[in-house]
Amino acid sequence: MKHVIDAQGKKVGRLASEIANILMGKNTTAYAKNIVPEVTVEVSNASKVSFDSKKIEGKVWRKYSGFPGGLKDELAKDIISKKGYREVIRRAVYGMLPINKLRDRRMKKLTISE
Repeated sequence: MKHVIDAQGKKVGRLASEIANILMGKNTTAYAKNIVPEVTVEVSNASKVSFDSKKIEGKVWRKYSGFPGGLKDELAKDIISKKGYREVIRRAVYGMLPINKLRDRRMKKLTISE
């Protein structure tokens, strides 16, 4: 089943939770947490998503390499300038999916267009 979502005017978090629920299959009657459903989600107008200026300045993603001094911060404004709004939505959805072996297979079913 193919779902098309228009991101124009929607908040990033609410959009990401809607996408995550569809990718997990929670909107179907045949929901099983150990199965990846046969759905694809297409998000259009990613660049027209509603993003507060305070959130752009303050949202931080952190990565840690495991070595001393290996903590790296990435701000939302830097990610938007380098990779666009597509990457911000992708990271938001990725964070809302459960952390297990199915996470990457579910993310492959997501396509985002600006």
